[in-house]
Amino acid sequence: MILPTTFSFDAPTDAARAAELRRVKALATLVLAGTLAVFVTAKLLLPIHPVFGFVAAFAEAATIGGLADWYAVVALFKRPLGLPIPHTAIIQGNQDRIAEKLGEFIEVHFLEPGPVEAKLRQIDFGSFIADWLRDRKRSADLARFALRLLPEAVSATETSGLMNFISRRITSQLQGIDLAPLVAGTLRAFVAEGRHRGLLDDLLRGVHDTLTKAETMAMIREKVRAELPTLLKLYRADKFLVNKIVASITTFFEEVRNDPNHPFRGEFDRMVLSFVDRLSNDKSYANRIDGLKRDLLARPELGELAKTIWANARSFIERSASGESQVLQQHLTGMFVKAGEALAADSELRGEINEGFVTVLRSFVADQKSGVSTFIADQVKAWDMGQLISLIEINVGRDLQYIRFNGSLIGGLAGLALYTGEFLLRLL
Repeated sequence: MILPTTFSFDAPTDAARAAELRRVKALATLVLAGTLAVFVTAKLLLPIHPVFGFVAAFAEAATIGGLADWYAVVALFKRPLGLPIPHTAIIQGNQDRIAEKLGEFIEVHFLEPGPVEAKLRQIDFGSFIADWLRDRKRSADLARFALRLLPEAVSATETSGLMNFISRRITSQLQGIDLAPLVAGTLRAFVAEGRHRGLLDDLLRGVHDTLTKAETMAMIREKVRAELPTLLKLYRADKFLVNKIVASITTFFEEVRNDPNHPFRGEFDRMVLSFVDRLSNDKSYANRIDGLKRDLLARPELGELAKTIWANARSFIERSASGESQVLQQHLTGMFVKAGEALAADSELRGEINEGFVTVLRSFVADQKSGVSTFIADQVKAWDMGQLISLIEINVGRDLQYIRFNGSLIGGLAGLALYTGEFLLRLL
């Protein structure tokens, strides 16, 4: 049920207009009374001189015109003298019809797709969003608002079973991924960019550093010594052999590292590319990678790790929302500000945003315009028409009262013209 709408008249401007309306009404009534007095006086003085006939004709017509326009103005808002005269109190008597027509008029002439779209295209939604986000205070307020909602969203996610659903979906999606082509493509791009050469240099450097360590050389020496005949052991040939082997290897590594065109590098390139080709075409490699993937996803440690990460994230969000930590809020604020700056610099993206808003709002208005029409009609029907009429009178009544002045003047001139014509005909 819609409650009657009331209107306030306490504003100083309304009070001033009401006083002006009373003044003009009194003046129009005085004019009407004056024309009536002039008419009576002229009629009484008519025997003295014929000129009073012209004055009487003017005053009589002016009085009739003033009365007629007084009736018209009053009948628009209320019943003249409170009498139940048909076709008076027009606004009050047609409240429902006015409401329906007003709603229909707005629906047809204001909410049509063409005018709505034209108006929407005048608004730069993208620039508005960019300017709003670039204001650090507004972005900080938005970050605080988002943080206040996050804990409830996290709790709702946990209690609704959404997390289990998401977990199952992610696992299912990961199980369906064919890793072999993905790994092969990644390695192929890795080789095409020449990044495998840096990897080779790192491997050579790592092997060189490991071999030249004293403990590594001692371990190799023990292995070599265990394989040598007893006679050679007496001459400590193991030390000589280990030193020669390590020296040869490190020299070879240095040559490869210092020569970008070393043949070993070409062999390494062919080896890597051969592995990539086998990874792409050999089903056994794909099966091995797929098996490793399934084994990894089936590990209980992975589920425990996911739970730990989620618990830590939830704790961090709760601490941020309570104000205990400002890190997330500051990060969100900076992210919003940067997003605003990026949007301000990207005219193409702003154009896409504007087009999106136009499409969405145009469709929304098209779907809801009949509801808007009904809402407007219902609101007008619920208005307190007595108060509304008083409000209309205060705002436009002064101009309507001038109709009475015009009616008196035009009526008087018309009466004077008719009397003059009659007078001239009598003289013929």
